[in-house]
Amino acid sequence: MLSLKISAEDRRPLVEQIIVGIRRAIDERHLRPGTRIPSIRRFAEQYRVSRFTVVEAYDRLVAMGYLHSRRGSGFYAQAPQPTGEAWPENAGARDNEQLVWLLRQMTEADPNAIFPGGGWLPYDWHDQAGIRHGLNALSRTNGRHLVDYGKPYGHLPLREHLCVLLGDIGINAQARQILLTTAASQALDLLIRLLMKQGDTALVDDPGYYNLFGILRLHGVQIIGVPRKPEGPDINALERLATQHQPKIYFTQTTVQNPTGTTMAPHTAFQVLQVAERCNFTIVEDDVFSDLQRALTPRLATLDQLNRVIYVRSFTKTISASMRVGFVAARPDLIDCLADIKILTSITSSELTERVIYQMLVDGYYRKHLARLWARLDEARHNVVRAFERIGVELFAEPADGLYVWVRFPGIEDSLALADRAAREGLVLAPGRNFSPQLDRSPWMRFNVALSDNPRVHRWFERISLARDAA
Repeated sequence: MLSLKISAEDRRPLVEQIIVGIRRAIDERHLRPGTRIPSIRRFAEQYRVSRFTVVEAYDRLVAMGYLHSRRGSGFYAQAPQPTGEAWPENAGARDNEQLVWLLRQMTEADPNAIFPGGGWLPYDWHDQAGIRHGLNALSRTNGRHLVDYGKPYGHLPLREHLCVLLGDIGINAQARQILLTTAASQALDLLIRLLMKQGDTALVDDPGYYNLFGILRLHGVQIIGVPRKPEGPDINALERLATQHQPKIYFTQTTVQNPTGTTMAPHTAFQVLQVAERCNFTIVEDDVFSDLQRALTPRLATLDQLNRVIYVRSFTKTISASMRVGFVAARPDLIDCLADIKILTSITSSELTERVIYQMLVDGYYRKHLARLWARLDEARHNVVRAFERIGVELFAEPADGLYVWVRFPGIEDSLALADRAAREGLVLAPGRNFSPQLDRSPWMRFNVALSDNPRVHRWFERISLARDAA
């Protein structure tokens, strides 16, 4: 049984106390190899510490060779390897522990917790009436769509309508160039399965989308981060890294990017395509936040017309996370190959949900929903940004659209410590290291304006400011 002495009065950080205590227990054989140690949640409750603290301690112990993580089972003690080298086959799993932890926080939320760092809209901001309308319309009709598999490429009327939506942003596509997927996550997974193999290199935004990092690691892909600036990727760094590492793909978000909330400038987009041409890599443009942008800007796929660019999009963020519908737009030959992999891995996506999405789009519910959503986000963004300005928080950039703002608090070098403090008060934040391809320590944090425009969150902002002034 694990018994540690952890005290807030100890000068050592809590993470260090946990690491030293567990290492000593293993070295002195109080914990024998193969012994299961408490889960993250149980440890946090037993020792009255933040779960973020436990995650960091366990991650570091895994990297040091003192713990071994078994998916779905937990953490187990092990004797460190004499060479001090981590097992290469476990490297991806180790790095994904913290990313999975954040996703679990989102999906297993305490009803009383508030998620200023969450990645979604408040549930009452969604168009539940429109969803009920679509479901009711389908429930009144008999058909195989209620009980049978869908089509490998997805519901044809929706694919045809998506061609119209893509035309609105200047992308010319036919239905045979569109594959419907179970949200953008499946689209990204299918693309990685098709275009990459273990040991290949991919470029990603830094900071960028943590779930993508996890999927790439699961497939054994080496991840190289391209520094993100307010106007888009650092072009000089992109070309240098592409020349050095010869990546197959660059994954990027052009519009209201996660986590910075920034949109790629048109001149940067042109330069990205030029670098891709010179260095011969494919671009996967993840545009899941497209509909949260009020004033349209050119996409990479607009400029390239699906030649070197593969375009991914989803309705999960704006319509429903439960009705997970996304799509890939690409050359017909790529779409055919992706459809084959989709059949092998999931047979088909849900035609029922695809029909509901189609109904909302053609009946005008979605257009009206977006207009309301833009107005609410504008108000929330204004309130949250002004609150940050009042307490002297640094903004990476002030976004014009979307959910996110990327900030750093004065005097904070590792935002994980600030997330620990907030967690004790029932606020779950998103520290910057989760958005780093290599999980590097970061002073930055992501805030969701829709979830942060809350009196309880604003009071926490003020307490942080007062505590800093008093120090």
